[in-house]
Amino acid sequence: MSHSYEHGGNLFSLARQRGFSPADSIDFSASINPLGISPRVREAITQALDSLVHYPDNDCGELRQTLSQVHGVPPEYFAIANGSTETIYNLPSLLPGKSALIVSPSFSEYAYALLQHHCEVRHLILSPSDNFSLDLGTLANALAEDYDALYLCNPGNPSGTLYPRELVEQVYALCKDTDTFLVLDEAFMDFCEQASAKDIIIASDHGIVLRSMTKFYGIPGLRLGYAMAAPSLIERLTSMGGPWSVNTLAQVAGIAALNDGEYARRSVEYVTELRQALGQALSDFPQLTVYPSSANFLLVELDATITSSELKERLVEKQILIRDCSSFAGLSNRFFRVAVRTEAENARLLECLGEILA
Repeated sequence: MSHSYEHGGNLFSLARQRGFSPADSIDFSASINPLGISPRVREAITQALDSLVHYPDNDCGELRQTLSQVHGVPPEYFAIANGSTETIYNLPSLLPGKSALIVSPSFSEYAYALLQHHCEVRHLILSPSDNFSLDLGTLANALAEDYDALYLCNPGNPSGTLYPRELVEQVYALCKDTDTFLVLDEAFMDFCEQASAKDIIIASDHGIVLRSMTKFYGIPGLRLGYAMAAPSLIERLTSMGGPWSVNTLAQVAGIAALNDGEYARRSVEYVTELRQALGQALSDFPQLTVYPSSANFLLVELDATITSSELKERLVEKQILIRDCSSFAGLSNRFFRVAVRTEAENARLLECLGEILA
């Protein structure tokens, strides 16, 4: 089966196709922490190189223990994965039935993973005019149609919309009332941890929380993510994967990253400051509408003067990558997403947009 969905982060492939160097490009299409890899993670990886003569810890014991300390949850509530996408692809096998509702626009891999398992997929489309707000009454009516699972991303991707913890708790109550399994993707929650509903979801076996270490800790090349759920679900999920799916360097990097509280604090402050500045600068273009975001990216809507695919192509010519959002359910060819990068990189994007939109 061919993969028809698009992604950000295709820097190397595009560079090969266009004949330019990835090092000379700026990738706004992948939402990665602009601070990059922390010095503690670099040091830990270097020190772990000699251990590569051994197989990885198949249980990820030290990493699960570190996660337990960070989240205040026992280790048996965690399943470590080769990126959270691995869990997304394994989850459909655990669902009690064959139908799922996805709150959209959202991460395309949910649908693709479900379709590979021959599940029926439908979308609950949220409106840009309401800043992608989620109405409980509308959701309740949708869940009355007897879905087996509900997929919700918080903060939303690509919208950046943050749903309050209280709202997610109400969503979970609806799911339990309708016997619907909740998949809550908190891949970007490290940027706004106080809003997490992880403790509510894992208190029963009606839901699961997905987390990524790619975005916040700047290590997408290592592939590392984890799930949080009741131990009975974690046991089933862990039994599905093959052995040694999480390599030694990924585990070592994850432990070091989680122990670097100063890096986490600086990341939240840095990204918040840069996001506000970039959002304001983008809003100064009369052709652009910028949507509120609590993550490390911004969703932007174009007026009728240019499409997102045309803008993407014009920026590629300047070796700048953005995410054309026309492939997201509920969005059109007027939407694109940009990561929050460094001040200098953001300035370069704004300069190029000024040339194109003039």
